[in-house]
Amino acid sequence: MKRLMGSALAWALAGILAALPASAQTSTQTWPDKPVHVIVPFTAGSATDVVARAVAQAMSKNLGQVFVVENKPGAGGTIGASQVAKSAPDGYTLLVNSSAHTVNPSIYQGLPFDTAKDLPAVSMLAQQPNIMVAAPSRGWKTAADFVKAAKQQPDKLNYASAGTGSGTHMNAEKFKLSAGIDAVHVPYRGTPEALTDTMNGRVDIFFAPIIAALPMIRDNRVVALGNGGTKRASVLPDLATTEEQGFKNSGYNFWVGMFAPAGTPPALIEKLNAEVKKALDSPEVKDRLGQLGADASPTSAADFDKIVVLELKDNAEVVNKAGIKVQ
Repeated sequence: MKRLMGSALAWALAGILAALPASAQTSTQTWPDKPVHVIVPFTAGSATDVVARAVAQAMSKNLGQVFVVENKPGAGGTIGASQVAKSAPDGYTLLVNSSAHTVNPSIYQGLPFDTAKDLPAVSMLAQQPNIMVAAPSRGWKTAADFVKAAKQQPDKLNYASAGTGSGTHMNAEKFKLSAGIDAVHVPYRGTPEALTDTMNGRVDIFFAPIIAALPMIRDNRVVALGNGGTKRASVLPDLATTEEQGFKNSGYNFWVGMFAPAGTPPALIEKLNAEVKKALDSPEVKDRLGQLGADASPTSAADFDKIVVLELKDNAEVVNKAGIKVQ
């Protein structure tokens, strides 16, 4: 019986492969036989860029082929994403984006691509929480301390972000909605400026990416009030999340993930997924991500697609409730 079932499965698989175009089968079998371009829609040195380079380097080593990381920043990451969405679905042009990927459709009108349909997922790469920080001079120790001050001084306190619609902005907005407080949004051009002004007390709080906040926390230049993510960070295990501190649904899931153009053969997506998991499991990548305060978070392509669809809906609700608009 087992032999018959095995034969039936083999014949069924052969039938599926036979139904695929010969070019698709060949390209999947030979990929990669030329350089692969990995588009990062943010500047070099950003958290997304560093993760992308670590994974690309490991994949290049494992596969014996060049992986070229190209930075295409602008418009919240939509310029680079658009380029990949329009590329040939052959596995030679890939996108590594952050969770802003699922925010942009709600704040940028008329995008030339459909986020869910035109950029199928390959795998999540890493998760890296934002940390709610304030200047030591404020005297706050927890997220609740800030909330108490905000309620005592309505519309008087403020918060920094690395730009409208960024993960740092969305994290703060989710926290505000959960805590039921008002605070003034102060957008900056990027994380360094926002973190510097928070440290100096020019703004009250900032949900800073852990990669940038960690050195300042360790040097006591800022105080960590809470982890803005959905789970505790391995490098700050004693810092409770804002949700653990009683602020329900305040956690923002900041991730970095890989995507491919629509039409990429399913077999090639699976091959890419397997290679990503192999790269994330390498000691070099684990060490690099650990230095960033990030955790390797490989997923199946199907599971990551589901996450994207759910976040598109959830982020649209946050954007609508908070009235977020591109300035």
